[in-house]
Formats: sequence, structure tokens, C-alpha cells
Amino acid sequence: MPGIGAVLILHTCMAAPSRRSGGCVWEMGVNTNMLLAGLTAVSVLTLGGSALAQSAQAAPPAAVTQPPPDEDRPHPMEPDFKIENLPTTLMMPARKLSFSMTHRFNGNLRQGSFLDQLEGLFGLDNGAAIGLELRYAPVRRLQAVIFRTNIERTIQLYAKYDWFRQGGGMPVSISPVVSVEGIANLRDHHQPALGASISRMFGNRLSAYAVPVWVHNVLEVGEDRDTTFIGVGGRLQIANRTFLVAETSPRVAGFKAGETMYGFGIEKRVGGHVFQLNFTNTSATTFGQIARGGFPKSLYLGFNLTRKFY
Repeated sequence: MPGIGAVLILHTCMAAPSRRSGGCVWEMGVNTNMLLAGLTAVSVLTLGGSALAQSAQAAPPAAVTQPPPDEDRPHPMEPDFKIENLPTTLMMPARKLSFSMTHRFNGNLRQGSFLDQLEGLFGLDNGAAIGLELRYAPVRRLQAVIFRTNIERTIQLYAKYDWFRQGGGMPVSISPVVSVEGIANLRDHHQPALGASISRMFGNRLSAYAVPVWVHNVLEVGEDRDTTFIGVGGRLQIANRTFLVAETSPRVAGFKAGETMYGFGIEKRVGGHVFQLNFTNTSATTFGQIARGGFPKSLYLGFNLTRKFY
């Protein structure tokens, strides 16, 4: 630094006077100016460093945006709120919504020959049972759902609370469900239901579900008017964001007429859209309809389409 150089030169001059000048008068004048310049530079640097340190201490820390907890993040093996008809444990961010449509064609694929099915375009000419669903999350972990199907103009209202999440010592996710539905736009034959969706994710390859549900007033008359079924289903990822899906809902208590409902299909997720092509032995989509079982010797083509607005 200039100040240190000036001090060294001054010391040298005092120890060995110049022979040409007869002393250190000239060198002292030059070195004194250098010494003053060096001291000035040191002072500026010291004051500047102190000011920078004070400004750094006074500046408030920058706000850090906290990412959502790991347990609130959607799992790649859970792309939709349903397997086919049974609910999953997929969470929805607060104040977001989604819209979905179910479509079950009325043509029975197990009736007639292949040429007969081809002439009817595999059931597409026979009309369809269509359902529309709107889902909204007013707060974190709570979902409110309204669903309407043209089967007897049934409306189903239900709520799902994503209570426990898999991880951190919890082996499964659990989402209780409470529901009420009625025909004639919710005016007749009310059927309340209580249940839960229980899921287990096995890496990014497989997801498994158990969905026990109790439904009251499945039949309007008779002794066995209630039904308890335990839905079982899962997803298997066979390619990037492409899944095989399957479910069945055997009834374990109460009304058991008809066949056990089952279904299978293939599903693809693209961004906020999920499209599923499925086959089931019933056109049922609500809890009350599932409780009444499937149709014997029947198989129907259908699809589900979901759009998430987040």
C-alpha cells in the first residue's frame, strides 16, 4: 500500500542519507507526500468498509417463499380424484377447483356378435349415462363436491377431508368422505353415505386403494335397505404419465342383489387434463348406485375426463 511504502522509504532515508543531496531533504518531501496519500487511502477504505458493514446489518433479510410441505404435494401415482368411480386421496390446493365428466355408453358389449357391435359403433349409438362434477377446496385439505348424472336425474353432494398423509412414519393416506344423494334433482329417495379412501403409494410405479363405504336407504322398501361395500382398486404406471386402472366394490353387508361392480381401463395425464378410457359392468357413478351392484353379463364402454384449474 502507498502509506506503508512511504514509511519504509522514510526509514531508509533516515538510516542512510543520500550522498547526492547531502541529506534527506528532497526524499523526505517526496516521501512525506506519499505517506499522506497512503494514510488518506487507508482512512477512506476503513470508513467505506465500516459504512458497508452498517448498511448490510441494517438491511432486512430478503423474504423467502416457503414451498408447500412435502405431504401436500400431489403424488405422481395419483393423477385424479377418482380411480374410475371410487374416490382417491388426491389433495387440492385451497381456493382451487376442478371440473370432470363421466360418460358411460348404454350399449352392452357382451351382447351380439362382433359385427353387431361394429354396426352400433360398440355401444355409442345407444345413448349414454353422463355425469358432471364440480369440485372446490374452500380451505386446505377440504373438498366440496357437487355431482349430477342423468340416471334418474341424481344429484350427489359430498365432502372429503384429506386427514392423514403417507410419509413421516404414516404408512397410508386417509381421506374420510360424507355424502348425500337423491333422485329427481335431490328431491326424492335420499341416500346418505359415510366412508373413507385409504391409499398406499409404492414408489412411482403402483398405487393401491381400499374404500369402505356405508350407504343408507339403498332401497326405498324392504328390510335390507342399507349396504356396506369395500371398494378395492389401483393404478399401475406403464409409461410416462400413462396408467392402467382397475377397481371393484364387493358388498359385505346389507343389500347384495345383482353382480359385484367392477371396472378397468387406461388413463393418460397431460398437464392439468386427465383422460381415461374405461370398461365397467354398470353405468353407476354415485355411492348409492354403486351399492346396488353391477348388471349380470354386461360390459359398457365409457370414459372420464378431468380438468384441474391450478
